[in-house]
Amino acid sequence: MRDANERLVLSLLRREPGRSKSEIARLTALSLQTVSVIMRGLEEDGLLRRLEPKRGKIGQPSVPMALDPEGAFSFGVKIGRRSAELVLIDFLGNPRGMLRRAYRYPEPTETVKFVSEGVAELRSSLSPEQDKRITGLGIAMPFELWSWADAAGAPREVMEAWRHRQIREDIQASLPFPVYVENDATAACGAELVFGNRDGIGEIGDFIYFYLGAFAGGGIVLNNSLYAGRSGNAGALGSMPVPSRDGPRQLIDVASLAALEALLISQGHDGSRLWSNPDDWDDIGSSVDIWMEQAASALAYAIAAASSVIDFEAAVIDGWMPPFERGRLVGAVRSALSRIDAEGLELPAVFEGTVGSNARALGAASLPLADRFLFGSGIIATRI
Repeated sequence: MRDANERLVLSLLRREPGRSKSEIARLTALSLQTVSVIMRGLEEDGLLRRLEPKRGKIGQPSVPMALDPEGAFSFGVKIGRRSAELVLIDFLGNPRGMLRRAYRYPEPTETVKFVSEGVAELRSSLSPEQDKRITGLGIAMPFELWSWADAAGAPREVMEAWRHRQIREDIQASLPFPVYVENDATAACGAELVFGNRDGIGEIGDFIYFYLGAFAGGGIVLNNSLYAGRSGNAGALGSMPVPSRDGPRQLIDVASLAALEALLISQGHDGSRLWSNPDDWDDIGSSVDIWMEQAASALAYAIAAASSVIDFEAAVIDGWMPPFERGRLVGAVRSALSRIDAEGLELPAVFEGTVGSNARALGAASLPLADRFLFGSGIIATRI
């Protein structure tokens, strides 16, 4: 575990790579001597690396510093209603390997097998030195997965088995490093916070986040930190009531990809294709347009309702979908939001997420890194 000042420096360099010691001292209010000692130690530990010196007109050239991608490695696994993913990332969040498995519904025993065998396979690609730098494995999954038997189209007895399995402990039993668990949508929000590209969004410290997978969910970021709430369930946006043609419904019933799958099936298409490849929505007909109109309206109302409680700077929307369709959806949400009576509110700007379809797995992988090295970038939860 790093001490507070080390975490402060590492967190700053994650957000703003290329800062020199003097710049970090100014931004952190630490003395230059303290920063020099910290950064020398972090460099010796292999967590920081020097970039090309910047030469000015006067004095010694400044030496920009950045996180060393070889400094730490982490695994993340997403357990979803229709598919599972396992990813290995480096210290910068770059995927070094990924495995994916689609299924009709998740089974506990098969999931544990997929993770343990997948971790062994991905570890075999690392050198001994890299293997020593694995910090842990994070799991992103819906809490109380057993309660979604009907919506997942799974046998009730299979889903009920999740109630009696301690999935974190089962996976931990086969691994030599710590295992963490977080709600899947909250983990995706954490991925946007830790690994997201802020170039197009800017320095936004407060935002509401939506991830549209098999079911819709989300998360809340306040003051550049994930906010989990009293019970870890803050940002349960899928449960938010929204208007629909059939009266008030929950966001999860309207904006989830499970709703698109049902629509595809009703029109004679193969709905299962949604889960095999998030980048392939070609030739699935007008179902996407119908779903997108309904989802955009529901998301706009959810954003407006949330904004009446917290003055968010932005709303970020991502999901298990092609980037082109995500862009269309965000455009439709902006249009729908402009038609809502928001007198008395300052509605947030709406942006596309920048992590993409793998946000849940990458968010899971960020949990060990956040626990070991960072400030305010992850919330560790262990309940199922």
